[in-house]
This record gives sequence, C-alpha cells and structure tokens, in this order.
Amino acid sequence: MNTAAQPQLELRGVTKRFGGVGAVDDVTFQVEKGEILGVIGPNGAGKTTLLNCISGVHRVDGGDIRWEGRSIAGLPPHRIARLGIGRIFQIVRPFGSMTVRENAAVGALFGSSAARRGLKEAFEVADQVLQLVGLKAKADHPVSALTIPDRKRLEVARAVATRPQLLLLDEVMAGLNNVEIDEALEMVRAVHATGVTVLLIEHVMRVIVGICRRAIVLDFGHVLAEGEPEVVLRDERVVKAYLGERYAKRLRGERGQDSAS
Repeated sequence: MNTAAQPQLELRGVTKRFGGVGAVDDVTFQVEKGEILGVIGPNGAGKTTLLNCISGVHRVDGGDIRWEGRSIAGLPPHRIARLGIGRIFQIVRPFGSMTVRENAAVGALFGSSAARRGLKEAFEVADQVLQLVGLKAKADHPVSALTIPDRKRLEVARAVATRPQLLLLDEVMAGLNNVEIDEALEMVRAVHATGVTVLLIEHVMRVIVGICRRAIVLDFGHVLAEGEPEVVLRDERVVKAYLGERYAKRLRGERGQDSAS
C-alpha cells in the first residue's frame, strides 16, 4: 500500500447519536499531517461531540475513525492519547494543589512516550513546553495565581508535554480579548512549528483565516462546507446558517468595494 498520500487522520461517515438525535451525522473528512485545520459552526452543530469521538470520550454509533491508516474507533481515551493525539477541552481543569511546572510534568508522565520517562525527564519536558507557551517565568507559581489566559496556556503545555502528533483544540480563544487572542495565536503557531498537526474549533473568524489552510463548517451535525477559509466564509449557506445577516451585510459591502476597485 502506498502510504505517501495517506492522511494522518481520516473520518469516514462518523455518526454519534444521543437519544435518537444525530449530534454528528455521517461526517467525512481528512486531516493531513502538518496542517492546521479549523472546524467552525453554530452552537449545537456537533463540533465538540466530533472531538469527543476522535479522542475516545464518545464511542461512535456509525462510521470509522482512522489514525495513520489504523481504525481507532472504540478505543478508550488513554490509548488514543498514547497513539499521539492530544486534546484541549473548553473548560480548563488544572491540578489546583500543584505548581505550574508540576501540572506540565503530569502531561509528560502520561504521554505517548511515558513508558520511557522518569520523573527527572518529565520535569525537563515540562520546562521545555512551558518555555514554548510563554509560562517558563511562572513555572514555580501556584496554579491559583494564574490568569484565565495563562490557565489556557497551561492546558496547552500539558497537552504538548504528552508529545502529540495531532493536537485537538476546543475554543482555546474563548473569553480572551484581542491582545490575548493575538498572543494565543502566536502560541498555536509556535506549537505547530514543532511539527504538531492542529485541529481546532474556533468562533473567532480572524483566527480561522489567520492560521488555517482549510476550514470545515458543521451545521446540525453535517458537513455544510469545506475549503479555504476565505472561500468558505463567503459561502451563502455558511452566512445563513452561522455567520448571520450582520456578517452578510459586511461581506456585501466588501464585495462592492472590490467591484468598484
């Protein structure tokens, strides 16, 4: 089999139902190694459920999820993490009784190469990832002293400490102001620059346009559109289902300016 063009992650008709309601319905797409792929859509579209299926939190009711050609559907979260898939949840949950450095070390101890790591090496990895996300100066601080943006950075650090090949980010920019979003963007770029593939859910469109090569739009559990972010965000179906009339008016204004020029 020729694996040169094999996607790193592939979803084939993935379906997840809750009480007969299809939260994710026949979703098919691929994630290529080394890309940053954005997933957008209205609240309730199935975005977080999709990440839960990929990371093993939910068992799929139909379809298949393949990691580097191997089916991982039905595997528990810890086994999927050991294969190299890291996950950031919407709500940050650091270990409150530990320092920032100790929190990051936990990720190193339970990551994809954990069997070969001792405590000393785990702390070395922790220092590396804290430097990467901009928290090295606060390594010995208690978690309780961190701001919300810094707690999000710590969540990313813990995930990166597992040495993932693919990182799933669920609204890591939520609740941040414009300056903090810019800082978080640079953090994601820094993580990606280490060779990590990124699949992110995000509502901040300038993030999607700024760092994603492709974007997928979910609506009522279905894939509504897929392609380059600038193209997808001009799709009238996406404007109607997700972005709204205000965005549509702004978009029409931009088109008018383009035509005039």
